[in-house]
Amino acid sequence: MKNAKFLSLAAACLLFTTLYSCKSNNTENAVENKTDISNNTLAQVKTLGFSTDNIRKVEGGYLVEGDIFLTEDNLTEVSTDANLNIAETEQYRTTNLVKSLPRVITVSVTNLPQVYSDAVNTMISRYNSLGLRITFQRAATGSKGNIDVVGFNEGPSGGFITLGSAGFPTSSGNPYNQIKMNTNEAAYGSNPNLLYLASVIQHEVGHCIGFRHTDYMNRAFSCGSSGAGNEGKSTVGAVRIPGTPSQPDAASFMLACSNGGNRTFNANDVIAVNYLYK
Repeated sequence: MKNAKFLSLAAACLLFTTLYSCKSNNTENAVENKTDISNNTLAQVKTLGFSTDNIRKVEGGYLVEGDIFLTEDNLTEVSTDANLNIAETEQYRTTNLVKSLPRVITVSVTNLPQVYSDAVNTMISRYNSLGLRITFQRAATGSKGNIDVVGFNEGPSGGFITLGSAGFPTSSGNPYNQIKMNTNEAAYGSNPNLLYLASVIQHEVGHCIGFRHTDYMNRAFSCGSSGAGNEGKSTVGAVRIPGTPSQPDAASFMLACSNGGNRTFNANDVIAVNYLYK
């Protein structure tokens, strides 16, 4: 998930050079130029229905659409799901979902301040209140959960800052096993707000269990910039969830960019989550 609050900073930087010169040097995952990524890889990403705008090579794979992590294995997976649609503005899921339901998914927090741990507890309460066939609980002390929440440190770049990132379920039906949360002060401030953190973690868990961005077709809807990217047509990887709206949904927890505050499930999100997991 991204936050667009740095647009004014980026505009100021234009007085001196390009947007990308505003990127902080204090990064854990170095950003590589798109030219450093092979044409074959770019083609595979496009085939899966993801944008290659601002694609980044990171440790273990590629970061696309701001907060979605794709592994090398993801790039070669072939969908067997025939119910594929060109994205509009409805809730969308990936072709992979969590299987072996009902199921308890454990969540751990590694080397992060207490407020991140408290935010994970809030996220767990939000999901569990829906009565789904997947439930969440904290992993035993000292053990790594099915999803481990870890930190990285990266400043703003190109008018945006990455708040967190995650991947999609495996082809075997397991949730993606890691959420990365940005500990840079530019992301959440020196005293992170609990509900803000919980909302971002809730969003990233959505990816871990198979949700795409609600504004998949055009992330400018939530990111507020035409540079946010249009995903275009998809052959695999975006399946419309029946019963979700055909108009933009400004309050959805799966919008690509954060509103900078508390955002939990709205009525349409509940329809989408229930359809998949209740």
